[in-house]
Amino acid sequence: MKTTRLTTCANWFLDRFPLTKLWNEHMAHYYAPKNFNFWYFFGSLALMVLVNQILTGILLTMNYKPDAQLAFDSVEYIMRDVNWGWLVRYMHSTGASAFFIVIYLHMFRGLIYGSYKHPRELIWIFGMLLFLALMAEAFMGYLLPWGQMSYWGAQVIISLFSAIPIVGDDLSLWIRGDYVVSDATLNRFFAFHVIAVPLALVMLVFLHIVALHEVGSNNPDGVEIKKYKDKEGIPLDGIPFHPYYTVKDLVGVGVFLIFFATIIFYLPEVGGFFLEADNFVPADPMKTPEHIAPLWYFTPFYAILRAVPDKFAGVIAMFGSIAVLFLLPWLDRSPVKSVRYRGSIFKKALALFVVSFVALGYLGTQPATPSATQFARFFSLIYFGFFLLMPIYTRWEKAKPVPSRLTKPLSAVELIPALRAALNEMTVAAPIQGHQSHTFIGSEFRRKPNPEGIRNVLVRLAKKIKASFD
Repeated sequence: MKTTRLTTCANWFLDRFPLTKLWNEHMAHYYAPKNFNFWYFFGSLALMVLVNQILTGILLTMNYKPDAQLAFDSVEYIMRDVNWGWLVRYMHSTGASAFFIVIYLHMFRGLIYGSYKHPRELIWIFGMLLFLALMAEAFMGYLLPWGQMSYWGAQVIISLFSAIPIVGDDLSLWIRGDYVVSDATLNRFFAFHVIAVPLALVMLVFLHIVALHEVGSNNPDGVEIKKYKDKEGIPLDGIPFHPYYTVKDLVGVGVFLIFFATIIFYLPEVGGFFLEADNFVPADPMKTPEHIAPLWYFTPFYAILRAVPDKFAGVIAMFGSIAVLFLLPWLDRSPVKSVRYRGSIFKKALALFVVSFVALGYLGTQPATPSATQFARFFSLIYFGFFLLMPIYTRWEKAKPVPSRLTKPLSAVELIPALRAALNEMTVAAPIQGHQSHTFIGSEFRRKPNPEGIRNVLVRLAKKIKASFD
């Protein structure tokens, strides 16, 4: 009787809501390429971190006071007096940085495998809109603790809008809600951070996933699996997303949570990169911090801003460094998608871009000394050169032939013997003395490093890396 009632209720619900259809279209009957590698963990990890941020954010708002006189004290109250409040706060603050780490790696994967190229331009556009919304969410949330760096960081960033001709001053006044960063600014940012921007994020995530499942996922080979199907219309190189990739993603989630928990419990500030020392001091409009810098995920763009001597030109350069990402699908003229089959020019340009982005991120955390400014200008030129010269060098380079079907990745059965042989080559057997023997790869003996073997393995590895750039 009980089972019958549950079945009746379930059927009543399914007759009125297409849950089964949604599950089949986006999970069980959605066929993804069978050669996904670890770079494809970061999409699901980004979704998981978003859920973490929403849930912990809701818990924090239960005790947070969006008032200039009470905000800092309410955060301290959460940390010290609310049961498990410190854990919720650290999950939220660490989650903010984790979100950007995952998103940057997710974007990099799209860059190396050409996931922005036809027919996935709209997926990339939605993804970049997500990135902009995430930056706005992080910036507005950064003010809420009402610490010294929060206050003065908001003061500096908002003042940049005043550099815009004609409307700049009015725009800055509207964003602040006052002539200086004040209680009105805090309330405004709280409303946007808690309600408006999260709604936009959830909507854009939905659009991003729907657009992805409409055209299908890209893969490390950049081959469209929909070209080859069996009699039932199922891609020959595809496998159902569930259960194969849902189970695989659980492995990525487990590894991610190990690092995530380690930071939360042992290193929540990460040397001032995740939580700055100045933000543990109440905001003081009469005292400016010695060095004002945004959190690490904004520093590459902040370094570009400071590299330009004119304020308005710097603002244009900073926003241009983000806007140029939107144009990527139309800047890349290469006939192939994946870096596996690109020419050496693109690979070297991509390596320079990664170096410039990391270097700009570091320079954005440092004081604006003359030498740091010169380096920032140099790396800014590399950053913009990667994108603006792309129509030229992607057309010039000679691409490798792309296979018509997906290539087979190395399985664990094939990979383990190769690693085993490399370990044997890098070590040498020594005579067993007493009880000092150890079990290593199935035999009892003692191994010592073999310099010649280590050199040979490294030389072969270097040759393989060099061959990938030729």
